[in-house]
Formats: sequence, C-alpha cells, structure tokens
Amino acid sequence: MTPLFGKSNRSLLERLKDSVSKTRSEFSARVEQLFTGNRPVDPALLAHLEAALLSADIGVGTTKEVLASLRRQVTEQKLSGTEQLKRELKNLLVQVLTASSSSAPVKNRVETDSPRVIFVVGVNGTGKTTTIGKLAHRLKSEGRSVMLCAADTFRAAAIEQLEVWARRAGVQIIKQKAGSDPAAVVFDGITVARAKGVDAVIVDTAGRLHTKSNLMAELEKMKRTASKLVPGAPHEMLLVMDATTGQNGLAQAREFTGHVGVTGIVLTKLDGTAKGGIVVAITRELSLPVQYIGTGEQIDDLVPFDAQTYVNSLID
Repeated sequence: MTPLFGKSNRSLLERLKDSVSKTRSEFSARVEQLFTGNRPVDPALLAHLEAALLSADIGVGTTKEVLASLRRQVTEQKLSGTEQLKRELKNLLVQVLTASSSSAPVKNRVETDSPRVIFVVGVNGTGKTTTIGKLAHRLKSEGRSVMLCAADTFRAAAIEQLEVWARRAGVQIIKQKAGSDPAAVVFDGITVARAKGVDAVIVDTAGRLHTKSNLMAELEKMKRTASKLVPGAPHEMLLVMDATTGQNGLAQAREFTGHVGVTGIVLTKLDGTAKGGIVVAITRELSLPVQYIGTGEQIDDLVPFDAQTYVNSLID
C-alpha cells in the first residue's frame, strides 16, 4: 500500500491494528479458541461469540442482528465450520459499517465548492482541536490550501490551542478575542478565504456553553452565516467522538446529530480502549459513516476509515 501522506510508509491495516490492539487482545482472548480447529458450529459456540462481541462494545442491537443471521445460516446448514463462521462474521460487520457510508471523505469533496466549509463539532475533551490540526495537515499534504477559523470563542484556551495547531500544520488562522460572536468569526474567516481563493475552511466550534440550548442555537447561527456566504455551506459537519467513552458517548452524539445535521464521525483515542467495537455501534445507531480514525498523537495520525480494513484489523 502506498504512503497515506507525508513520511508515513505504514499501511492503513498496520495503523488500524495498532489502534485496536487493546480490543484485539481482549477480543482474541475470548474468540481465538472458538475459531481454531474448524470445529462444528453449535449453539454453545455462538453463545460464546455473542458474549465476545458484547464485550468489545459492538452494541446489543448489532450483536443480536449478527447472531440471528449466523444462527439462521447454521439452521440452513450454510455454516459447517468455524472458518466459514469467521468469514461470515466479518462480512456481516462490514455490511453494518458500510450501510451508512454514502458520505465521502472530506479529501474527495473539497473541489465541489470554493471554499469548502467544514464545521467540526463535539464536546470538550474529545480531541476536537487536535483533530482539526491533523485534518488541516492532511488536506494541505494533498495540495489543498487550508484556513482555520477559531469560532470556539467561549474558551480563550481554545483559540490558543488552535493557533498552535495552525503553526504545526503551516496553515492560516482567522481569530477574534475570546467572547466574540462566533458567527462573526465565521463571517470573517469565509470572507477572507474567498478573497484569497482558499480551498477549505475548517471551523472550530464550542464544545459547551452555559446550556445545551445555547450551544445548539449558536451552531445554527454559524451555519446560517456560512450558507449566506457560500451556497450549501457548511458542506461537512464532522462530529469528533472519543472512543474511550464507549456507549456513553452515543448520548452526546445524538444531541449533535439531532440538532445540527452531522454528516460524519471522526473517532479519536481508539488506541486507548479495549472496546474498539464501538465503531460498529456508532455507525449502526447513529446511521452515520465514520470518516476518519485518530491513530495517535502525531500530526499525521489521522487516517481515512475503511470498513474492510477495520474488520480485518479486529479479526485476523
């Protein structure tokens, strides 16, 4: 496989394997013996497999659907041994992950409008600012001109952190002082980007305000401002989620998806959890594609998500 960008020459499979290593070790400990020896598939084996899937945080709904399909195929004598079982399990997980993948990665959609406006949302602590820096670096490495817009004016530290990442990525940043109207910052950022012919504007947004309703109202105002300047903007609404929060993170995600029209997920800190199956639960329960995975702390540790590669990294 060719390098993703920059100096990295490690394959996507290798990087995803590293990210889900904790899940792999726990999951493998539970299922390795199930898939060895090509033993017959029986109810006891499927019960053990069900427990293993739940332990990886794949989700109750998905686990029930997958097991129902496997049991049906056993009844129809379509699964005669564990080799076929493993192959079909992987196929079913890929189907879940690709069911909501109609939204193409940002890198393939920048050319449509100029500038392409990308809002990045998520609660504080998920790695939102870091993700913006990595995404800016990635787009720039692909030959795009990028501008960051510091519209999280609720926290002064957020503006400073975004400035640090702008310097690391070597991209421009538009900012105002803390406490400024975020929509005004969006207006300035897009106006400057249009004047300079910038390809992509990545907008940082507040992770919290005094109330949830204030946060959602602010985001709606920012969206209206963007759409007045560039038709169809924001073209992407990426929700950054922390994989270590597991199922608890889904409640937060639903708030954003229900109010601001999220188009895709960026999943961070996958390497810090033994429940990497949360990728499957997120995709199924939110009906949204995972577009990127954060695979580490470095600026180039952001890779496009691929369902088949992810499943292969989880299950050899």
